Amino acid sequence: MTTYDKNSSPEILRSFTELPSTSQILLLSTLSVLVFVATKLLYNIYFHPLAKFPGPKHAAATDLVYWYHWCTGSVHTYIEDVHAQYGEIVRITPYRLSFIDPQAWKDIYGHKTAAKKGHLHKEPNFYQPDYNGRDSVLTKKDDHEHSRVRKIFTNAFSDRALKAQEPILKQYIDKFIDIIRHSAVEKPGTPIDTVKLLNCLTFDVIGDLAFGESLGLLETAEYNEWLSTIFGGIKNLAATTFLLEYPLLGAVASLFVPKSLKESQKFVFDYCATRVEKRMAKGAVTEKPDFWSLALAQHDKGALDLEDMKANAGLFMVAGSETTATMLSGLFYNLLMNPDKMKKLVSEVRGAFASEDELTIENIQSLTYLAACFNESLRVYPSVPQGPPRVMEAGGGIISGHFVPENTRLSLAQYSAYHSPTNFKDPLSFIPERWLTDDPLAAEFANDRKDVLQPFSYGPRNCIGKK
Repeated sequence: MTTYDKNSSPEILRSFTELPSTSQILLLSTLSVLVFVATKLLYNIYFHPLAKFPGPKHAAATDLVYWYHWCTGSVHTYIEDVHAQYGEIVRITPYRLSFIDPQAWKDIYGHKTAAKKGHLHKEPNFYQPDYNGRDSVLTKKDDHEHSRVRKIFTNAFSDRALKAQEPILKQYIDKFIDIIRHSAVEKPGTPIDTVKLLNCLTFDVIGDLAFGESLGLLETAEYNEWLSTIFGGIKNLAATTFLLEYPLLGAVASLFVPKSLKESQKFVFDYCATRVEKRMAKGAVTEKPDFWSLALAQHDKGALDLEDMKANAGLFMVAGSETTATMLSGLFYNLLMNPDKMKKLVSEVRGAFASEDELTIENIQSLTYLAACFNESLRVYPSVPQGPPRVMEAGGGIISGHFVPENTRLSLAQYSAYHSPTNFKDPLSFIPERWLTDDPLAAEFANDRKDVLQPFSYGPRNCIGKK
């Protein structure tokens, strides 16, 4: 028979009333977190809806490696290495797939079809509004609103507009050439920072077309404060995109953002905004056919208020300038590194025209080797190494013959696609002849999947400046 010991009751009571120590709480919390993390990692690798797609285990487990490369500017080569090892469709984060085959352009970015009920959505964190909270034609997420704004600007980027703007282009190109000639005569043998000079050229051109006045960069062949601030802020933009993926971390990081960074963001926006206001004060019709004189004529397609104009002006300035300068930098480099290609191009140009005056936009359309050089430069040295990111719509869909679950992040990796031996023979070499049909070398590249080259993107949201 069990007897009751009244002296033991305080010990029993104490065992129920005493709280665990701080060290015990920390230990239990740590173990709980570790179990949760381990379970999450195992789920991502083996049981996630994307587990069937090939890719490195670390990429399936966590997105931190991807974001490391994103923030350090090496994401394009990282993804290239993953594709080289695992194939045309790879998993680069637990929730993100990358493609390099031509069909992916149509499936991810193409127009609606009977089998494809709607466009894939833009990935929100990659398409943030401007400083004033307004979306540009690039960042608008609603298809109908995007289409409306795009139609307003279509007239400003038409063949007719380009012909009308040709004197403006020629004015700055002549100045660019004069700077190089002067340097060659006055400072023979002295290196020229061609990348900087090309950026000065393209930003001056777009500045004139977007604001009705030059930025004056070619006058000094140096970046002004605004352009230096933009280039200096590129890494900050990459970090911002990462922090949007981790809101809690972003909230903590925002407490330590220096005042100078916030001021620089405002300065960049105000620089464009002030010039837009100055341009609008001149009215819709001006002597020079800039973007606004042509866009404002499209009254029947709806109107843009001043804040929308400011957001779009900022987009045109950067998207239309830096990308062009980057492409031209790549072209110059590849031609200089391949003197036989340079000689062939010079021969075509000088054989077609008797003087510089004959070099017009209309006339150069007949220069097939020049066009091939542009295509090859865009392939070897793309200005935009990654395709625009999209999110798979509800219910999932077929991309490149594979079912992709809803909410999956998708993109076509341009740098990887253009450098892949799956798509191009001898992909790392600059060979313009691959784009020709009547050249003796062309037959060697007949099996190249040339339709994968879409440097201006594809579908209804491709670059409005494509010509």
